[in-house]
Amino acid sequence: MTNGRRAEIERKTRETDIRLSLELDGSGEYDVDTGIPFFDHMLESLAKHALFDLHLRARGDLAVDLHHTVEDVGIVLGQALRQALGDARGIRRYGQCLLPMAESKVDVALDVSNRPYLVYRLELANDRVGDFDVSLVEDFLYAFSQNAGIDLHVELRYGKSPHHVVEAVFKGLARSLRVAVEIDPRGTGVPSVKGAL
Repeated sequence: MTNGRRAEIERKTRETDIRLSLELDGSGEYDVDTGIPFFDHMLESLAKHALFDLHLRARGDLAVDLHHTVEDVGIVLGQALRQALGDARGIRRYGQCLLPMAESKVDVALDVSNRPYLVYRLELANDRVGDFDVSLVEDFLYAFSQNAGIDLHVELRYGKSPHHVVEAVFKGLARSLRVAVEIDPRGTGVPSVKGAL
């Protein structure tokens, strides 16, 4: 059942050129290059902790802004996850992680429902990690959740360091996805009384 849970997506616009392959039943292997070092680090953490194999090349108009690249990677990653899941037969569907990272703690909960929604409750006094604007994390998660069909809730319990908070968000998302898309050995069919997600 798990052998075919992979996807390859290419997306080219005037702003970005992205090639991505995703294997849900991987080992956390990654090869990521978006031209944004901190974002690469977060995507690598996502792959590692979700145990997804992720290969990603993204070229964007970084001289204009980082926004287009970050958002479009969210779109493509979401599309790949949706494609790799197929009809989502046998998955656990729900995942949640309360993740500590140094002085920070972030709560991530999600439902792979094919009814996308994002609740994002994260405010920081310091909104930069080097050149990376932390507000882009919300743009990424919105694009990802909409294209993956995920009801995603992210809440900062507490934390000061934007690096630690954002890393907790990505690792919490990874751990939640790992559980949600895992094949449930006791489950049969699609995890919904409607018979479809």
